[in-house]
Amino acid sequence: MEKITVGIEGLLLLNPTVYKDERGEFFETYNYDKYNSLLPNVKFVQDNLSKSHKNVLRGLHFQLPPFEQGKLVQVIKGRALDVAVDLRKNSKTYGQYFSVELSENNKIQFWIPPGFAHGFLSLEDDTLFAYKCTNNYSPAHEKTILWNDPQLAIDWKETQPIVSLKDTQGILFTEFNSPF
Repeated sequence: MEKITVGIEGLLLLNPTVYKDERGEFFETYNYDKYNSLLPNVKFVQDNLSKSHKNVLRGLHFQLPPFEQGKLVQVIKGRALDVAVDLRKNSKTYGQYFSVELSENNKIQFWIPPGFAHGFLSLEDDTLFAYKCTNNYSPAHEKTILWNDPQLAIDWKETQPIVSLKDTQGILFTEFNSPF
């Protein structure tokens, strides 16, 4: 497995070793020992899977302490543009975002630690998006930052995505007082 650092501290791309032969391919999506060496002291407690039509945008979601979540995300089928926004007040990259295309073909996994808002745009019909979480879902602690916040200026590659009512009512980044 290859561990790739990106321009925002804490975010990681994980590129698993894929074994291919005439039958197809095989790779580990999770192995406690291997992932514990890459992400020490990270414990996953919940797995989620979403299926989305093309141009569905979900996010930008996060949970407040004490229910903050780290997420290990990947696309099982299809393609998605995945985005993480740094919400850590004392970070030199506070308010900046990182985006990456995840797909069934590249098999990249994206580690997003607590203290980030997260969202993704499905780039194909029936995209299956899987993620492991370090804390349980708590509706009372969930927050949403507006996906098209002009201050964040995220390049979603789509100007009119399909967005839930909840996500259209997210707060602006300037209105958010970060506890991270």
